[in-house]
Amino acid sequence: MILKSFAPILHFHDCAKYLLVWSSVLLLSAGAQAAETLSFNRDIRPILADRCFKCHGPDAGSREGNLRLDRRENALKALSIGKPEASALLKRVTSKSADERMPPAESGPPLTESETAALKQWIAEGAKYESHWSLLPLKPQPAVALDKSPVGIDSFVSARLAKAGQKLAPVADKATLLRRITLDLTSVPPTIAEVQAFLADDSPSAYEKVVDRLLASPRYGEHMAVEWLDLARYADTHGYGVDSYRIMWQWRDWVIKALNSNMPFDQFTIEQLAGDLLPKPTQDQLIATAFNRNHPIQLESGSPDEEFRVETVVDRASTAATVWLGMTMGCARCHDHKYDPISQEDFFRFYAFFNNVDERGVPSVYGDVNSHRGNHGPTLPTPEAGALLEQNASAPVVPSVMVMREMPQPRPTMVLKRGAYDQPIGQPVVPGIPRAIGSVAANQRPNRLVLAKWLASRGNPLTARVTVNRYWQHFFGTGLVATSDDFGLQGSFPSHPELLDWLADKFIVLDWNVKQMHRGIVLSATYRQESRFTPWQLEHDPRNRLLGRGPSQRLTAEMIRDSALFSSGLLVEKIGGPPVRPFQPPGLWAEANYLSETNYVPDTGAGRYRRSLYTYWRRSVPPPDMEAFDAPSRDVCVGRRATTSTPLQALVLLNEPTRQEASRKLSEGLADKDPLAAQITTAFRLILSRPPNAKELAALERMYNTSLADFTANPTAATTLLTAGGTALPNAELIPALAARTLVVRVILNLDEAITKR
Repeated sequence: MILKSFAPILHFHDCAKYLLVWSSVLLLSAGAQAAETLSFNRDIRPILADRCFKCHGPDAGSREGNLRLDRRENALKALSIGKPEASALLKRVTSKSADERMPPAESGPPLTESETAALKQWIAEGAKYESHWSLLPLKPQPAVALDKSPVGIDSFVSARLAKAGQKLAPVADKATLLRRITLDLTSVPPTIAEVQAFLADDSPSAYEKVVDRLLASPRYGEHMAVEWLDLARYADTHGYGVDSYRIMWQWRDWVIKALNSNMPFDQFTIEQLAGDLLPKPTQDQLIATAFNRNHPIQLESGSPDEEFRVETVVDRASTAATVWLGMTMGCARCHDHKYDPISQEDFFRFYAFFNNVDERGVPSVYGDVNSHRGNHGPTLPTPEAGALLEQNASAPVVPSVMVMREMPQPRPTMVLKRGAYDQPIGQPVVPGIPRAIGSVAANQRPNRLVLAKWLASRGNPLTARVTVNRYWQHFFGTGLVATSDDFGLQGSFPSHPELLDWLADKFIVLDWNVKQMHRGIVLSATYRQESRFTPWQLEHDPRNRLLGRGPSQRLTAEMIRDSALFSSGLLVEKIGGPPVRPFQPPGLWAEANYLSETNYVPDTGAGRYRRSLYTYWRRSVPPPDMEAFDAPSRDVCVGRRATTSTPLQALVLLNEPTRQEASRKLSEGLADKDPLAAQITTAFRLILSRPPNAKELAALERMYNTSLADFTANPTAATTLLTAGGTALPNAELIPALAARTLVVRVILNLDEAITKR
């Protein structure tokens, strides 16, 4: 009854809008698309890669009819250059016969009319091929500052919009813009004082000063670290069936420190991939290499040791390829890649960089696993006062972290038949980079340090492109390349290829300065636009690929929880340390595991209200409130989270005890002596960074009065609401009013606007 009375403004997601936005594939109007010159990389290669390369691509083992369409010299016999009516390729893809049509029915539906028309035009114009756009060398770009308009970012975006007859939207109002940038750089909303100060500052540099303040905040590194932890598949447990505790949080803290200190990205890369191979490495540089040891580890007795040692190395190689190259290289473990120019030998040459650590694939369940010592591979220290942790046997151990250390004598690496650990074939391979991507200097002994230095160099065109694209994805929800984890032949063509390369070149010129890149993006007029749809955009560009409006998307799982805690005053801001255990429903662990912890005991003190970044992350049972909002399990590298809308999310927002505690805590801070309207306005401003309008205020006042009457008549309901998090009750006479205010605050926290960045 209470929620029904608030129906005019309470909504979790506008399902129709989300379905339209995320299911539509229409990027431009037909007229604007027709006006653009046909591009092989943008218009033709995606068709061939998606519909043809499975049987006529790089993988010789699955190639049919002795026809290879990924290379022009091999495809000429099927193309009939300049004569599409004679082309065998066009005849087969347009055939009405099920026996002749390509692709075969079991491989997918026929080509669309627009795809067929594009192939016909391409053949008529000479069937020109191009090297894949992501592998082309970066060209030096004009020396223009990142944040200057109308040049720089905004010039590229404005030029693309002009082709469609559009222009940049007006700048968002100041309160909306402050909330957007504060969430994007720190994961929590601005305070009332920060909003007031920004609104009162009429100087031309007001916004720039805010950006610099936020970039200097310790919250910046904590927020930005979450995405890197997804990529690094960081967790606090080993995974698989046993899934017992592991100590790796020192590496997580290293990431936060590196981001807050603005460590250049090339150094960030080198220390994580090969810090142990640097001359006289520091303890921090050794800890950094734990990036390579974040993979799941099998502890179940009876598992073949070599099988799971191979799995760990495959994981390292695949993760490094995804993180720095944007390539699905793991697909070539068992055979030549079906779409990208990566052979099986290429994969195992890359794998060889990571195959020289003295470790076991299946360590003992007891003893050395708990302390990460013994036969489990190299570890590092790190004893600290007050840092003793409790393990399965409740026996204290000194924290240590798994790191990388090369064996004195390199382990031979063989190509494995079909990727099977026990079927080596041929001669040992030398560590190397896939030939289609690049090579290391012939006079260098190829090891992880050589690889890391090549990855973070201009000689490799992918790392800078992939990284700045992830930065764009962070701020806009979608990268300039929508498939941020796949820059290969099946990946998306960039919406703004010239802008992508300009940003990548600028990143290198700026000596891989991460904060400077973030600063340039958020100072652009493109980022500062209002995010409202126009009718034209709703019809022709619902996914905002033209960037004609500002970013708008739901907050991440961590941001949803952290902002509620911050607005209420509950958030405990302490950087680093062992993982903490906030509330979660009892019994989940017992259902999922054996031979390890089965009883989850939530923290009772500050640990209950730390940032979500520090929550104990169990691979087999991720924090349920995080999982409901699409946080990954961290079993594998993830660079682009899914965004789903489910009824379970609404239940979490309404009923999760930590959010109920946040509602009560915020309610307690509203002064009883203030008029009701002032109390509601304060809550609104704390959560949404703006005051309510007259309609919203009136609805919330009605809700408060109705709830107050209900709770006065039914004190048990009020008590149940206020003790959800185990907090003590106030004096009896204060309970009904506090419960009514708590319910009002909970509703505000559940508004779509409260969990969305606009």
